[in-house]
Amino acid sequence: MSLKDRGLAYGDGLFETIVVKAGQPLLLERHLQRLESGCARLSIATDHALIRAEMTRFAAELGDGVMKLILTRGDSQRGYALAPDSQPRRILQGGPAPAYPGVHAEQGVRLFACQTRLAEQPLLAGLKHLNRLEQVLARSEWRDSEHAEGLMRDTSGRLIEGVYSNLFLVSQGRLLTADLSRCGVAGAMRAELLDQAPKLGVAVDIRDLHMSDLESADEVFLCNSVYGVWPVCSFAALNWPVGPLTRKLQGIARTLLDI
Repeated sequence: MSLKDRGLAYGDGLFETIVVKAGQPLLLERHLQRLESGCARLSIATDHALIRAEMTRFAAELGDGVMKLILTRGDSQRGYALAPDSQPRRILQGGPAPAYPGVHAEQGVRLFACQTRLAEQPLLAGLKHLNRLEQVLARSEWRDSEHAEGLMRDTSGRLIEGVYSNLFLVSQGRLLTADLSRCGVAGAMRAELLDQAPKLGVAVDIRDLHMSDLESADEVFLCNSVYGVWPVCSFAALNWPVGPLTRKLQGIARTLLDI
């Protein structure tokens, strides 16, 4: 990798993390849609057909595990100004899938209250860009094994997401999740569950979430495209049961991820 690469120097790029089963990249369309949207937002001109072909070939060789694509803007000289002749760089990595404790999915997880706040930047909101320092700082706040994830808020105090997951609440039969127009990552599994919920007759509400919403929630769960769905059983002094809608959506996620 060149020392002039803007991904290395500035975090100028995007990434996707994809589960691979029997040589097949799962939720590939969702990941590619987000990648293409991110490239358009950051004005990174790239060949998406080529990326698809490379990822498909890499997944076939990997067999089973997790594949990570890092896409940077490529090389440039010193300074923030974009180089008109930059050529995007594609990096593919593969490794074994993480082995999470089964109790996380079956009995639920405890959430840590992160003090690190997410900056509000609508131009980057929703993207899985390479700048992850907020998540690095948030994850460094706890080291015990009691908390599997941390809850992150934005600088205005709104509930946004986990450190590496999206957040959902169930309240009076409705499925709530945070508006990610200011910050946060629009996860591939989040998108799938938002599409699937109405098919179960469940109304979806994407809006600002506050601590009062968490306090009044009937069910709480997290999701991402690697582990699927984890019920949340506690946060600080709050406790929730593993509810029926969480279980239904968890079943859908397990099918999608072949868990």
